[in-house]
Amino acid sequence: MFDGPIDLHTDVAHPARMYDYFLGGKDSYEADRDAAEQALRDFPSVRLTARTNREFMHHATRYLVGQGIRQFLDIGTGIPTEPNLHQVAQELAPESRVVYVDNDPIVYAHARALLVSTPEGRTSYVQADASEPEKILASTELTSTLDLSQPVAVSMMALLHFVPGDVYDIVRRLLSPLVPGSYLAMSHVTTEFDDGADDPDGMARLLQVYIDRGIPVTPRTRDQVARFFDDLELLEPGVEVIHRWRNEGIEHPPSHDKRVSLYGAVGKKI
Repeated sequence: MFDGPIDLHTDVAHPARMYDYFLGGKDSYEADRDAAEQALRDFPSVRLTARTNREFMHHATRYLVGQGIRQFLDIGTGIPTEPNLHQVAQELAPESRVVYVDNDPIVYAHARALLVSTPEGRTSYVQADASEPEKILASTELTSTLDLSQPVAVSMMALLHFVPGDVYDIVRRLLSPLVPGSYLAMSHVTTEFDDGADDPDGMARLLQVYIDRGIPVTPRTRDQVARFFDDLELLEPGVEVIHRWRNEGIEHPPSHDKRVSLYGAVGKKI
């Protein structure tokens, strides 16, 4: 699986490495750091956005374990940053099984860190693109780790805004063979909190940094994010800015919404 050279394309900025940089990681190159520093100048809250997204993944994973889920499919994994999804799930339920999926060569190069499971559970890694759900679901790494006759939680955190094409169809194809009781958990960038197209503190300025470096990105509204859950039971509180999703008792000022600018939601297949 890990034999042979890996082309990391270090001369161009990469969203996984930029995200790692925002989280304080070391797995980036000059092109990534230049783009990330430009992003920080244009949207100074981007480190908060990245950290809050990571916290939402942890929060949603713990919630799903509490609902009895013991199988996870994490698509758009990113560079390993502890605690990873399997560590969060297995801390509560050591028998949990997790399959990680990413198409980024930098993630592939670090995938060994994702495979350190508890003895009771199991983890595996699939090198694949999110736009090919049938390939993901048919992969030997997945079928030898997950039992698709039992519920699976699909995690797609801060991913779909980077995926071109009909992302709604991709999600439908991904969830179609999964049994009732399976879940979809996701976060997605939005510019709905921007104060107009020329907002100097708006998320659109950050997204333009990616676009200028050849990384396509599509923000979506609350209603557009809700469409991903049209065939699912959308759990309360529905589509919400991620720091407000089931964070009972934690008060955030309204200005925090704009600084994070990510919607999150969890839905159940019925």
